Amino acid sequence: MYKDYRIVVNTAAGRRRYMQYLIPYVLASDIVDRYDIWINTHNGADIGFFCRIAEQFPKVNLVWQPDGVVNGNATINAFYKACVEPDTIYFKLDDDIVWMEPGLIEMMVQFRIENPHYFLVSPLVINNSLSTYLLQVEDRIELDGYYGASAIHPVLWKSGEFAKELHSWFIDRYLKPGLWADLHIGRKEMGMTRFSINAVMWFGNEMRKFAGIVPGDDEEFLSCIYPTVKGISNAWNGDAIVAHFAFFTQRELLDRAGILERYGEIVRAQWHEAGQPSAIYDAVQKIMSDIDADEAELLMRPSPYRRVERQISLRDRIKRYIPGIVMEMRAFFAERNERCGIIRNQ
Repeated sequence: MYKDYRIVVNTAAGRRRYMQYLIPYVLASDIVDRYDIWINTHNGADIGFFCRIAEQFPKVNLVWQPDGVVNGNATINAFYKACVEPDTIYFKLDDDIVWMEPGLIEMMVQFRIENPHYFLVSPLVINNSLSTYLLQVEDRIELDGYYGASAIHPVLWKSGEFAKELHSWFIDRYLKPGLWADLHIGRKEMGMTRFSINAVMWFGNEMRKFAGIVPGDDEEFLSCIYPTVKGISNAWNGDAIVAHFAFFTQRELLDRAGILERYGEIVRAQWHEAGQPSAIYDAVQKIMSDIDADEAELLMRPSPYRRVERQISLRDRIKRYIPGIVMEMRAFFAERNERCGIIRNQ
């Protein structure tokens, strides 16, 4: 509880390789009353990880897809129907939020309470197209030219090479030396604009007005359609920062660059600094290790959900018959062809 509000964090899960870093931040926050993990996967090892986390930490509540079917982002909408409790603040975090500024949840909840007129509020997100745009126009990051404000910008959202540069810039220049506060930009209001909802907070009372029924693309509806229709706006708390690993357009290149492992090393070191509650982090890592050891058996277990048959494209059919070395060469040349050197103030 915080100032008479129940605080509920939720994450559409997901992938344990990311959530091993996210979960300790949530559980270590004294003001979080409940952590709802939305089970939106068929992967038996990931489900096993979440089940063991819930067994060990009473704050964790597993939420199963209410329609009994999982199909990636297309089946997330149904979970919002339960996010309508009165006098409750919800904080939805993507499963690949891999670092948080110390005290971020508390700062975001305070900002949420002080700014009740906004529909959604978001922290400043490292690797979020519009957050990068804000850093650009506030002269926190110097790019090789002006890049416009678009949630699906061909560079700021899509480019794996740019995401690699951005994460390296943040890690080396701000995260390692502990200077992330130098990126703070204050409150920024937005309206009639879609943005990637990597980390967003809302009041249960507001979501209750439409019974949590989110039609179609949840990102488009929540960030753009609903607030536009209602004549309300969203806002960033630019004085609170999280790092978001990757969009699907970037993930393969970032994996090859070892960016997740770099965050993992920093997160582990930060949890083991003097005075930090490292027991939570260590317990999550122990569960992660146990699951990895049992992965083969867990992956053989049947999914608790119905599957939606994916239409196999002609491209997918062709790829089945292409040798792996050809695909690796293609990825190599694609990476070389991506623009690099976009960030000037490295």
